[in-house]
Amino acid sequence: MNLHTYTDWIEKIDYTDLLISAGVIVGILCVRIILLWSAKKLPKYYGATKSMVNWFTFYGIFVFLLVYFSDAKWMFASLFNIGNVKVTVMLIIIAILIISLASRLSKVATSVLLPGIYNRYNLDKGLRFTFDRIIHYCIMVLAFIISLTTVGIDLSALTVFAGIISVGIGFGLQNIASNFISGIILLFERPIKVGDRVIIDEIIGDVEKINMRATIIKTLDNEHIIVPNSYFLEEKVVNRSFSDPRLRLVIPIGVAYGTDVEKVRELLLDVAKEERGASSTVLATPEPFVNFVGFGESSLDFELFVWISDPNQFIIIKSNLNFRINRILSENNIEIPFPQRDLHIRTFNKGTDL
Repeated sequence: MNLHTYTDWIEKIDYTDLLISAGVIVGILCVRIILLWSAKKLPKYYGATKSMVNWFTFYGIFVFLLVYFSDAKWMFASLFNIGNVKVTVMLIIIAILIISLASRLSKVATSVLLPGIYNRYNLDKGLRFTFDRIIHYCIMVLAFIISLTTVGIDLSALTVFAGIISVGIGFGLQNIASNFISGIILLFERPIKVGDRVIIDEIIGDVEKINMRATIIKTLDNEHIIVPNSYFLEEKVVNRSFSDPRLRLVIPIGVAYGTDVEKVRELLLDVAKEERGASSTVLATPEPFVNFVGFGESSLDFELFVWISDPNQFIIIKSNLNFRINRILSENNIEIPFPQRDLHIRTFNKGTDL
């Protein structure tokens, strides 16, 4: 758009209408603030109320603009051209409405409609997230295509643009493209899925979300690690929930020399039995096992093997077992030694030949 056309376009604007529309928009925003403030008195429904208020505010403003300025010439004035298509303010608003409405429909589908289907077929958390992402991407791609055709852009004209994008990917967007494709592979191949407990660089965490570019891991310390998707395909990752959620706990114990080792084994198996009675997470099969590791420098070393059904309970069960072991050994007067060193000092009389 040249300078003369731009000046003519500015002159066509009725600033009275702009002031009125600005006042209406400000009024809508004020109503939104009042409604959200009132909703805080009902915290149980605040989240749903906030979502609905924001939705009506956003679409209310856009629908008002479309209706109020439906006859305004500047709404149909050409801003710029894409091929033979003249892009106007009206077309831009319509495209935004289509894409935003598609985003809203995607959220409704994944949060309201699909959970009933998931529950019916007992789908796990990771598979639910995969379907949610796939449906969201399909809806958004479809909305993008519809918005382009609505404004009159020929999709075949985008081939040149696609060629430019491919060149950009080849030079500067390699990592972004790699992570995006890796994210799609993760969603379909599912070496990791939402809800899995993984170990990355000796950090334990749960997969919380798999986005287009990166995966979010929530650690046991409630910290979030953002890991590029390609990492999970290129590096070694321990997935405790991959195929079999069962996990073996190994509890090391050392007792003093001279202790009855058969008694130690009996007490440790009693500890595992007690914990199994207190927690359904501890499994009876495979059976708990006591491994006599060997003869250490300061102790007789054992390991108690216990299997659990939920990797997320690893720390809790391990702590409970340690408490029980300490109590039962103390009740049976079995010493848990600590590393010791004997220091022998030799003295020499003055004048003695060394």
